[in-house]
Amino acid sequence: MRAGRRWRRVPPLVWVFLLVPLAVELAWVFWPALNSFSLSLTKWNGVGAAEPVGLDNYRRMFDDPIVRTAVTNTVIWIVVFGGLSVLIGLGLAVALNRPRRGVGLYRSAIYLPMVFALAVTGLFWRVLYQPGGTVNSALENIGLDGVARQWLADPDTALYAVLVAAIWRQVGYIMVLYLAGLKGCDPSLEEAAAVDGASAWQRFRYVVFPQLRGVNTVVFAITVIDSLRTFDIVWAMTRGGPYNSSQLLSTYMFEQGFTALNLGYSSALAVVIFVLAIGFIITYLVRATRED
Repeated sequence: MRAGRRWRRVPPLVWVFLLVPLAVELAWVFWPALNSFSLSLTKWNGVGAAEPVGLDNYRRMFDDPIVRTAVTNTVIWIVVFGGLSVLIGLGLAVALNRPRRGVGLYRSAIYLPMVFALAVTGLFWRVLYQPGGTVNSALENIGLDGVARQWLADPDTALYAVLVAAIWRQVGYIMVLYLAGLKGCDPSLEEAAAVDGASAWQRFRYVVFPQLRGVNTVVFAITVIDSLRTFDIVWAMTRGGPYNSSQLLSTYMFEQGFTALNLGYSSALAVVIFVLAIGFIITYLVRATRED
């Protein structure tokens, strides 16, 4: 009875603000996501009735060389993009955490790339990577003419060239997350460690970093999800080329679904991406919980 009275005390307007976004989320996010699972068991080109094929789409992945390339590239993307963006973002957060003159300007400048859409960032860096662009011109000016090349047209460098652009955009976001975490750390603990003779690295490793456990969990989840769903910047810069050398699972999924109109196979790839994301995050959370 008391619970029912509490529910009735909630103003109708509050229910509207809660239920309308929930309905939109169910209709535009959760239902299409669940529908992908059933669609992955069919062969469908977007017209007419879907033809059930069981697990054929998943079996086909094992024989698809592009899928193997996309999986390898996705793993490289997770490791390099996640590792470097977190390390650089954390380093910048520690360096800019101290109040000093002009620190707000530096923080704003580093975070600024996050304001731009990934597609815009990709187009911007595509111009920089052109044969006569800023990157090659800078290398030639410092005497590294032999290093200059068509970065996005070379299968050996295309993926890593896109990674540089993606990391450049992401570090500002990671920096802001860690800055928020550093503001919540107890400064008295670090001061006590300094009095005991601990070096700056020891204070950070044994005093500050353990207090960032909650932020690390958020950063890990965001980084893994962003890595697996990365699409815009790769598509804007290389479209998965040249010769599928920069193909990721997300770009290949899009290509199969909206270029080849193989929506069943595309949905199977989407399911694989979903399972990988959930697997990474749940594994990390279980390990973090055990440590706690």
